[in-house]
Amino acid sequence: MLEHTAIPSEDASMNLAYDQSADTGPAVVCLPMFSMSRAATAAALSPALADAGLREIYLDLPGHGDNPANCPPTSQSMLDTVCAWLDHHVDAPVLLAGGSYGAYLAAGIARQRPDLVAGLLLLCPGVTIARPSRDLPDQPPLDAPTGWLDTAPTELHAHLDAALGHRTPTVVATVLAALTSGGPGDPTFQQQLQSGPGYALPDENTEVVFDGPVSVITGRQDRIVGYADQFRAMRRYPRGTYTVIDAAGHYLPYEQPTLLRSLTQDWLRRTRG
Repeated sequence: MLEHTAIPSEDASMNLAYDQSADTGPAVVCLPMFSMSRAATAAALSPALADAGLREIYLDLPGHGDNPANCPPTSQSMLDTVCAWLDHHVDAPVLLAGGSYGAYLAAGIARQRPDLVAGLLLLCPGVTIARPSRDLPDQPPLDAPTGWLDTAPTELHAHLDAALGHRTPTVVATVLAALTSGGPGDPTFQQQLQSGPGYALPDENTEVVFDGPVSVITGRQDRIVGYADQFRAMRRYPRGTYTVIDAAGHYLPYEQPTLLRSLTQDWLRRTRG
């Protein structure tokens, strides 16, 4: 059971909405995919982290979920806000987990503030933020049953067709539920962030080594961020494990939850070694 908490602070950037489990063990802080909420992150990761004795913490980013846009629309400002929250609310170092953009920020935190990070779980992480520079799969998508996208809004068909590797109506329903869970966020702020010059972290291409336990899990059919850039980035993680999963795309946690749990448990074992 997750408890909702938002501790008031004189600094508005500290007021990130978050949910946490009742466990009193080491903290694992989980960051959401772009435009998604902490509720969606919990739906993706809580089953994989269950029974591990961890204090699970699920954050909303600025301008996402229940949080107002309380920082400039740049990824560096987003990262700085999360770091400030970590400095004030957890005993560092902590385990960091994230999907897509959340994983991009988690990797950035490990570069810039390694004192905060004990280990990284990166799910379908963004590596290079500029879309034209991403190395994406060029194979055709896997077969799907007729009408598999019928329940999705028309405006999401192209995105889900590119994003999903496990292409079934059940997976579509699970992803749609995640996309619409939690607070609404601030779409204007999100658009400014994604389209502005500050979307890329300034040290995105810096070859800084993080020597804690890392697990990078990617989808073989992920046509949003791919899987090849993530493998090349493994040189930054001397204690890193890389996995690419067939029949999985950008929403891997919702597409292959059983495999995700197995791989997450292996990562947790290594963080305790």
